[in-house]
Amino acid sequence: MKIAVPTRDGHIDDHFGHCAYYTIFEVAEGKIISRSRLDSPEGCGCKSNIASEMEAMGIELMLAGNMGNGALNKLTSHNIRVIRGCKGDIEAVVEGYLHGFVMDSGISCDHHECHEK
Repeated sequence: MKIAVPTRDGHIDDHFGHCAYYTIFEVAEGKIISRSRLDSPEGCGCKSNIASEMEAMGIELMLAGNMGNGALNKLTSHNIRVIRGCKGDIEAVVEGYLHGFVMDSGISCDHHECHEK
């Protein structure tokens, strides 16, 4: 399984659409086996082709800080499940997910610029 994490300075970025890049974790048998970097598109990620690119890479899950419903719907339409409300060190969050400690917050941004940097 491949997991995408919006990243800034080794931590989960507060907003998927404005992250510095995505860290892609490959997981097998409940363990991280590799990680790679996917550069974030210029501008807002929710209006780019990043969801289709991630789907083509085989990414099945995104562990995100927050995002609006438009981005959530776009990722979901590309067969990428999203867990919102994640915070902190990217590897610690992925490990927490693998151990069943990370759940979706159910909260979406209510306006596009809520976490603009």
